[in-house]
Amino acid sequence: MLYTISEAAVKMRLTPYTLRYYDREGLIPFVERSAGGVRMFKEKDFGWIRLIECMKATGMPIKEIKQFVDWYMEGNSTLQLRRDMFYERKELVEEQIESLQKTLDTIKYKCWFYDTAVAAGTTSVPKNMKPEDMPDEIRQLKGKIDL
Repeated sequence: MLYTISEAAVKMRLTPYTLRYYDREGLIPFVERSAGGVRMFKEKDFGWIRLIECMKATGMPIKEIKQFVDWYMEGNSTLQLRRDMFYERKELVEEQIESLQKTLDTIKYKCWFYDTAVAAGTTSVPKNMKPEDMPDEIRQLKGKIDL
């Protein structure tokens, strides 16, 4: 089945503008065109677009995504380069996850802190609470964060 750019955009939850941009930047060079120049997307193209979106979600610049596409188009001689690129991305995403987990831990602690303060009518209750009087999860969170 073939999809127009509008149909492909709906299917991918993107805008036609985004797909045109990807095409202009050389990120989807394999998308076929009709005799009249209309882009025609196939089912297999959507997996590639999902990969582009995944790389973008890691913060990878379009220029680096384009480099990956170029290496892909070159074939097996670039396997190591493409593999290395994904290992670098993996490391970066793992660091981002760790950072976000610390942020989430802080927010969870602060939610407990303010729930406790609101219930008591003062921040002095959670501020002065002994660790052994805190719920286990909160005590563990407090031990992980610098507050």
